[in-house]
Amino acid sequence: MIISGVLMHFTDEKTYPTIGDGLWWAIQTVTTVGYGDLVPTSTVGRLVAALVMVVGIGFLAVVTAAITSAFIESARRRLQGTETDTLSAKLDEIGARLEVIEAGLKSMGGHARDAPR
Repeated sequence: MIISGVLMHFTDEKTYPTIGDGLWWAIQTVTTVGYGDLVPTSTVGRLVAALVMVVGIGFLAVVTAAITSAFIESARRRLQGTETDTLSAKLDEIGARLEVIEAGLKSMGGHARDAPR
C-alpha cells in the first residue's frame, strides 16, 4: 500500500502532488472505499491503480478464506469428537447387552450353541 502510494505520486504528479495524496488514494483504494476525490489520469497511474485493486481484493479474499477455514476446522473437530463419544457409548451399551444375553444362555444349559440346526 505504501509502495503504491509513493508510485502513484511519481507516476501521476499532476493528480497526486504530494506523497500524502498518493498514500490517501492507496488507503481508500485498498479498503475499497474509493471516495473518488483522487483518480489517476495517466496510463501508468491507472495501471498501478488496477494492480492495487486486484491485489487488495485478492488479499481480502485470502484473509476471509483463512478465517472461514479456521471456523470450519474448529466445528469439524467438535462434531467429530461428539460423534466419536456417542459411537463409543453405543458400542459399550451393545457390549453390555451381549454379556447379559450370553450369561442368560449359559444359565439355560450352555448347550444352545452346540445344538444342530
